[in-house]
Amino acid sequence: MKKLREIVYKVALEGISGSTDMGVSHISTDSRNIAQGDLYVAIKGTQVDGHQFIDQAIASGAQSVICENLPENLKTGIVYIHVNDAREALGWAAANFYDNPSHQIKLIGITGTNGKTSIATLLFDLFNTDKPNAGLISTVAVRYGKEQFTATHTTPDPLTLNKHLRAMVDQGLEYCFMEVSSHGIHQKRIAGLEFKGAVFTNLTHDHLDYHNSFKEYRDTKKILFDHLPKTAFALVNADDKNANIMIQNCKAKNYTYALHRYADFSAQVLENQFKGMLLKINQKEIWTQMLGEFNAYNILSVFAVSKLLDQDEWESLKSISQLKSVPGRFQTFETPNKVMVVVDYAHTPDALKNVLITINKIRTQNESLITVVGCGGNRDQEKRPMMGAIAAQYSTKVIFTSDNPRDEDPETIIQQMNRGVDPVDFKKTMNVTQRKEAINVAYQLSQPGDVVLIAGKGHENYQEINGERLPFDDFLIAKEIFSKTP
Repeated sequence: MKKLREIVYKVALEGISGSTDMGVSHISTDSRNIAQGDLYVAIKGTQVDGHQFIDQAIASGAQSVICENLPENLKTGIVYIHVNDAREALGWAAANFYDNPSHQIKLIGITGTNGKTSIATLLFDLFNTDKPNAGLISTVAVRYGKEQFTATHTTPDPLTLNKHLRAMVDQGLEYCFMEVSSHGIHQKRIAGLEFKGAVFTNLTHDHLDYHNSFKEYRDTKKILFDHLPKTAFALVNADDKNANIMIQNCKAKNYTYALHRYADFSAQVLENQFKGMLLKINQKEIWTQMLGEFNAYNILSVFAVSKLLDQDEWESLKSISQLKSVPGRFQTFETPNKVMVVVDYAHTPDALKNVLITINKIRTQNESLITVVGCGGNRDQEKRPMMGAIAAQYSTKVIFTSDNPRDEDPETIIQQMNRGVDPVDFKKTMNVTQRKEAINVAYQLSQPGDVVLIAGKGHENYQEINGERLPFDDFLIAKEIFSKTP
């Protein structure tokens, strides 16, 4: 239990009605989860306004309320805390309630359009090589010690975040590597956290269904760097034109990494094949089981973070060479018929282009590259024709199919992807709405030596259709279909 006055420390207050010298046993933003003595935080959501449920929360036992709009009739014995921004207040309150665990662990945030999950997971694996010493908060899962939780958001809500960070600190872990999404930053989910470092990977066309413009998307990412303390580090990809914008007015110590220009940390791809990649990092050669220029960036950033966290350079390189690709990120298997199948999460134009270029650099061009790809529903529609154009341009054959259509008609999404295809590439494309059927068509079209890319869903083990999450795992389904005897 915490005193209310301790919980509201550093919260920007407009006013308080009542005494903060009272105990709080729990904090919740859901009036249905309130028990006696709890603090209720009224959040204005996109669908529901939590202010409508203040009376319900009090009836359930809430003795204190944080809100942006005070009720007309204040109830006797209830402490009302008036704030301008309830989301920001929740972040600070959650951090204080859990004794500010981000101050007691080296929290590293990774942001950007592509590469966040791979970098965070690879760092988690690297820093747990010899003994458990790090936690992970990612799109795929939250992991620490023997605990693993399925992630519901790339960046969890402040209460969940601080609860996990507190558990990591209590287990004696020294580091936590965390994906930081633009949604999470915009919704103040990281308010109250202290980062020891932040990594910027790249910025490309994504989430413009949520952000009003690319500039707003970029500036939202920048907030992570704007709030870094002087004692932290900021590591940015100098090959991305937005890198300098990220660190404008950043108080932290700035570092750069790059493949194609001078940087504090640099690398070269010396050899690239389906079995792996030979890299030169800061003039030292290492072989890695991962491949592709995008993975070279990921590996280089992992090396850079390890150096900035004072790890031994040679030991880090040796351990990095043993790391394996993150599930659903350029995950490959070879079929009995000698077809190479690649499953990748590429769901943005830039990510899809990077994967296709990587495959084209490795294959001899005598084989076909067959791509199965779709776009998610209820998301950024502008990228759909771009995805269609890229898939058709860089593939021998393209099968447009369903991804996570959500509440949209999958055939309409596919039509929008087709609109981006250059007329010279029309003959390469076909539409197969059912995703499993599309993968089966790719199997039927493939010949020995061909490469089949199944893009867009990666690690996801479900398909979202009309409000339902139905079991669907690209990798397992592809394994099942392509293991059939030719």
